[in-house]
Amino acid sequence: MEKDIKESTPRPVRLEKLADYQKGIVASRTIINKKTGTVTFFSFDKGQGLSEHVAPFGALVYIADGEALITISQKRYRLKKGETIILPAGAPHSLKAAKRFKMLLVMIKS
Repeated sequence: MEKDIKESTPRPVRLEKLADYQKGIVASRTIINKKTGTVTFFSFDKGQGLSEHVAPFGALVYIADGEALITISQKRYRLKKGETIILPAGAPHSLKAAKRFKMLLVMIKS
């Protein structure tokens, strides 16, 4: 796994190395955490997911590896490596690993 990322010391990193797959769990790593938004990298083992929830802010999901099933306002999407989707503010959504997958979540709060 990549070492800590610090905004004060920029350097190139490989996204897929930020959170390793772990059997039976969802792992995450916060990259940026500010009042104005967050950037978090996740890895999901096959069959794992996040149950339906609502966020007060919009977000962008980028699939860095694998395949995810993402449901937004009861509409289901299958995303594969290299694809992205917007999660609108206030829209109920859930995620599940069709195959294990890794994603970058960018949430903008203002």
